[in-house]
Amino acid sequence: MRVITGSARGRRLKQLEGLETRPTTGRVKEAVFSILQFDIEGRRVLDLFAGTGQLGIEALSRGAASAVFVEKRRDAANLIRENLKLTELTARARVVGGEAEAFLAGCRERFDLIFLDPPYAAGLLEGALEMISRFDILANHGIMVCESPAERELPDLPAPYSKHRVYRYGKTRITTYHREEDVER
Repeated sequence: MRVITGSARGRRLKQLEGLETRPTTGRVKEAVFSILQFDIEGRRVLDLFAGTGQLGIEALSRGAASAVFVEKRRDAANLIRENLKLTELTARARVVGGEAEAFLAGCRERFDLIFLDPPYAAGLLEGALEMISRFDILANHGIMVCESPAERELPDLPAPYSKHRVYRYGKTRITTYHREEDVER
């Protein structure tokens, strides 16, 4: 795993041993950042179910203002910290150890870009989507990027959230959601 471009371009990220953490493939990561290329600079990022932190680190490398990484596994959270040091991006990052649901329930900030890539078999994606929309932590004109198995259709969300596009890359489906501007806020 390498950072594709930006300030940390070419830096190799450390990975966890074993099959518990499934990193996003290079092809899918390139596709995601091709989709987002004009929507990263200066944005606040949430990398939920962060794993190795590669999606949030790529966003920081490309000019995101800040990133919060949420990961329940202690060894993975420590690895994210190591990867942030390797890429010299620690100053704009915060690593939160713990369950994604607990983080979302207590979240008091809004993000411009949210990455959701939980373990496929755990069934966590739909619940996280529901909580994000209920607690409304995506900023106006924000984007959520969800990675799931190709055969899984993700649900529509209530306004002001809308399913924007669905992409397929082999066995992986990328679904993007957008949040419309809320004029009452």
